[in-house]
This record gives sequence, structure tokens and C-alpha cells, in this order.
Amino acid sequence: MKSGFVSIIGRPNVGKSTLLNSLLERKIAITSNISGTTRNIIQGIYNDDDSQIVFIDTPGIHKPQNRLGTYLNEKAYLMAEDVDILLFIVDAEKGFGRGDQFILDKIKDEGKVVFLLLNKVDRLPKEKLLAMIDDLKDLYSFQEIFPISALRGDNVEELIKTIKKYLKDDVKYYEDGVITNVSRNFLISELVREKILHLTKKEVPHTVNCLVENYEDKGDIIDISVLIVVERDNLKKIIIGKRGQMLKEIGTQARADIEEFLGKKVFLETHVKTIADWRDKEKYLIEFGLKEME
Repeated sequence: MKSGFVSIIGRPNVGKSTLLNSLLERKIAITSNISGTTRNIIQGIYNDDDSQIVFIDTPGIHKPQNRLGTYLNEKAYLMAEDVDILLFIVDAEKGFGRGDQFILDKIKDEGKVVFLLLNKVDRLPKEKLLAMIDDLKDLYSFQEIFPISALRGDNVEELIKTIKKYLKDDVKYYEDGVITNVSRNFLISELVREKILHLTKKEVPHTVNCLVENYEDKGDIIDISVLIVVERDNLKKIIIGKRGQMLKEIGTQARADIEEFLGKKVFLETHVKTIADWRDKEKYLIEFGLKEME
């Protein structure tokens, strides 16, 4: 068998998390149009009869505006160092921009196998796509250039087949049946956070955090309580909404995804606190790199 580690890198909102979900054919990473949605390093483990590929989803690399942005960039760079292949994703619809060139300049010296993935090609005329490939192939000695649609799954199966040709390890890093390195509770909290980002748009910054406070399997139903932590009172009011309607809709949409993930009926309770009101403020600050761990 063949095995190895593959890191997915690129600017924010180019489809990294969507690609990870498509590669695994199940949702383990949340998606949204808000920059900074992916804040943690999430591994997705692909298994078949002759291979195991550990895909690593990373935060979008961008020009940081604050300490959180710098922290997320550092995470992404770290995950580009000790892997076998880099999947460098570019939004083909928007074209190759300065942000993409910034990332390419960063990875040129890594000496890694680099695949250039042109995502969202279903939105481009074939002639424009071919011209783009012709322009980009001279920027760097990419081992492969792949036009894909991460959302529709176009060319994803062929991508996996090609990745296998470059893998050199022959050991299994994870047991059969393991699909990710993150916990059940983390995935549940992320599904709630995803709905907040989708429903509140840019009103609520991506620094909103969610944590599972209670998980109780009662046999025919699972009781789950999720705490939503925000920075300020005005953000708390936005998430709760008029007469609690926004919080209710967040819970309704999140519960549907959580039930699909767990394969069981769920009773979901959500509530909101500010960092100042939350007893574990210290833990929150450390998690987002706003305070150094002792």
C-alpha cells in the first residue's frame, strides 16, 4: 500500500475545506464565504484498498490585519513544511492574483511536490481556462496542474489517482475507520459556528467561538448543549436576534447537520455569552493566539 501527507493551501475562500469534504465524500470541515472560517488544522483521512492519504486542511493565507491573522498564517505555513505534496488551490473564476503569487513565493523554496489546482472551473468557458493554464504553467515547475470543481466533485477522483503516484510511505498512520484527527465535540461545535457565519453574514466576525458544554446520549435521542462565545454585547444581540429568532434558526439548521453526522435524533440547546461573562476567558484567549500559553 501507499501512504502520505498532503496539505491543502491557498488564499481564503478558494475552496480548501470544500475540497477536503469532497475528497472524503463527507463533511468534516465547515465552509463559508467569511475569511478566516478555517482556524484549526483539520486532518481528513482517505482510505481505500491500496492507500491511506492524510489530507490537511489549513487556514487561508492572507495579509494579516491582527494577531489572529498572523497566528492563522503561521499555522498554514507550518503545515506546508512536513508533508509529501502541496495542493495549491487558486480560484479560477477570480484568476491568479497578488495573494496567490505571495503564497507561491513562500512555497517555492520548500522543495515539495506541488500540484496547482484551479478550482471553480465549472464557472469558466473552456477557452479561458485553457489560456489560464497556459499562462500559469510557466510561473513554477508544478508537478501537476488540475482543473477541478471542489463543490461538484469534478476531476476529484482523478486527482486522488494522481496523488497516489507520488506517495512514498508504506505504513498506515491511522486505523481503518478513522476519518479525522478532531473530536466529535469539535465537529459539532464547528457545525454550529458554520450556521452563525452563514446566517449573520459579515455582522459577526469570524472570531466567534462555539464549544460543546454537554453531550448526553439517552438512547433514542442525544441531548447537546453548545455555548456560543462572542467578544461584545452587540454581537450577542445579533446572534440572539429579535425575539430570539436568529438563535432559533441557527439551532434548527445546525441540528439538521448534527443529526446527519451522528446518525441519530438530537435535541440541541444553544446559548450565547461574551468573553467577559464566560468563566474560561483564559482558555479562549490562548486558543486564538491572543495570549501565549504559560
